[in-house]
Amino acid sequence: MIFDFMRRFRPRSEAASSQAFIARCACCGGTEFESRSVLWPELIKEWGLSRTEAAYIDRQQGTACRGCHSSLRSIALATAVMRYFDGRGTFETWVCSPAAGRLAVLELNGAGNLTSFLRRLPGHVERSYPEVDMLAMPFADGSFDLVVHSDTLEHVPDPVRGLAECRRVLRSGGACCFTVPVIVGRTSRSRAGLPPSFHGAPRANMDDYRVETEYGADAWSHVIKAGFGECRIVAAEYPSACAFTAVR
Repeated sequence: MIFDFMRRFRPRSEAASSQAFIARCACCGGTEFESRSVLWPELIKEWGLSRTEAAYIDRQQGTACRGCHSSLRSIALATAVMRYFDGRGTFETWVCSPAAGRLAVLELNGAGNLTSFLRRLPGHVERSYPEVDMLAMPFADGSFDLVVHSDTLEHVPDPVRGLAECRRVLRSGGACCFTVPVIVGRTSRSRAGLPPSFHGAPRANMDDYRVETEYGADAWSHVIKAGFGECRIVAAEYPSACAFTAVR
């Protein structure tokens, strides 16, 4: 639900020179990437981003595999899922494995570029807002082994309650794997009382894209407040490609 427009991006000027960039796509195994900028000046100002922060958010959202077009946030999400379920190979091959085929999976609001892979799972259920509201999902307790969403939680008015709903529909031992755009050098803040800010595209001021929470280094605390017993932070590339695994 974030950042649809892109242009060429050169990360070396602001990112740490020692940073190790992703060399292989976890989704398809591709080794060629293209990077484009997706942020626009108004959003950078609303978010209060420094040049360094804008650079790694741009990389998170605008760098993608040339082969399967998965963005870095999708690659991070695929990595989180694979690590939790002890997957081998690429995400593309894993979804066709017998172990993955036994999982009941709920995908909310389209999990970035992973949708085309997840749809190959026999137990895949795909739902989007407003058909399904994350704050009150129409699923029985313990219905799924995995809940997946990507850059959705920051748009939910009560993100802790949304994560608690994800926990409710998970079976014991299941996981909610997700991404949110995180500014690692600050703490999270609610945008309640602030002028509206929207993700998606310049001037695409639709309610679905309205930002409710700007996430920082304490993003994990929402997972624990929602009742999960464990929160794992999975870094495919820091700080541009990180995902969270909330363990039921």
